[in-house]
Amino acid sequence: MDPVQALEEIATLLEVQLASPFKAKAFRRAAGVIGPLSGEELRARAADGRLKRTPGIGDSSFGVIQQALAGEVPGYLADLREKVGAQSATGLRAQLKGDLHAHSDWSDGTTSIAAMARAAASAGLSYFALTDHSPSLRVANGLSPERLESQLEIVAALNSGLGEAGRGDDDEPDARSRGDLGVRILTGIEVDILEDGTLDQRPDLLERLDVVVASVHSKLRAPRDQMTKRMLRAVRDPHTNVLGHCTGRLVTGSRGTRPQSEFDAEAVFAACAEHDVAVEINSRPEREDPPDDLIAKALAAGCRFSIDSDGHAPGHFGFLALGAARAEAAGIPPERIVTTWDADRLVEWAAAKRR
Repeated sequence: MDPVQALEEIATLLEVQLASPFKAKAFRRAAGVIGPLSGEELRARAADGRLKRTPGIGDSSFGVIQQALAGEVPGYLADLREKVGAQSATGLRAQLKGDLHAHSDWSDGTTSIAAMARAAASAGLSYFALTDHSPSLRVANGLSPERLESQLEIVAALNSGLGEAGRGDDDEPDARSRGDLGVRILTGIEVDILEDGTLDQRPDLLERLDVVVASVHSKLRAPRDQMTKRMLRAVRDPHTNVLGHCTGRLVTGSRGTRPQSEFDAEAVFAACAEHDVAVEINSRPEREDPPDDLIAKALAAGCRFSIDSDGHAPGHFGFLALGAARAEAAGIPPERIVTTWDADRLVEWAAAKRR
């Protein structure tokens, strides 16, 4: 087995399990260390002890490399495969062409834009929207207008096969990000819905993006009437394409649990249908947002939907199977799900609202 592929698959499976991001990053870093080495050189360094003394190679990653060089499936990888289970793209999951909500290390994601792009391609997607956070979400390193403008240049370079323009990430050598990444990166943002319902980014920059996901991240326990007014104003904004994780709830995971926000779902979903804003089915296992009863209300209101990973690491594209299963169980027709569309149709739909 190829040692680099083994290390990267381990990192991906750890991310699917929502394991410590530091653990996953350690395996990705080890893959980056040995990636430039020829097979012969790698074997020589593993045999004479140099590899084990190399920065970025720990005991676990060294063991994986040794077993892979011996032609074995590393035990660490085999255990993870058994725990995670084989994920086959069937049913509605097989019809998903894109993902409109994913983050990179420009905000609170764990890896570079190029690494996320390669993972999206490996997950069978033809496009994904890069939706890092907006300025007010400082805890997530939200993008100032100036940083967002810089990111737009990077995305253009990546889509043109030019790489990340020498950004110089330690864990993402520029040479690996050059060439066709196998997926189209759509420009986007997860823009915070501020307390008054306005969107947390300059309108002229929102105008330039392919996709805008609007989400509430603060004052989640606001009174029902206030939250309803806040969400309605955001949905009516001509730049909003997707209403992200609408209740903000957490049902499990390392961050604990959090009750869902209270709002007039009938009014909000009626506005989504009227203004052609897709309701996100957030696929993260700790969110399961919206809950089933609200999915049913959005479906009855005539809303479109967007099945998204809300990915913060390459392995998180694997969450899409969970969102697809929930949509299938709710009886949502595939044609009502915008992420089953091809990229050109998706971008045209998103742009039409701003005209």
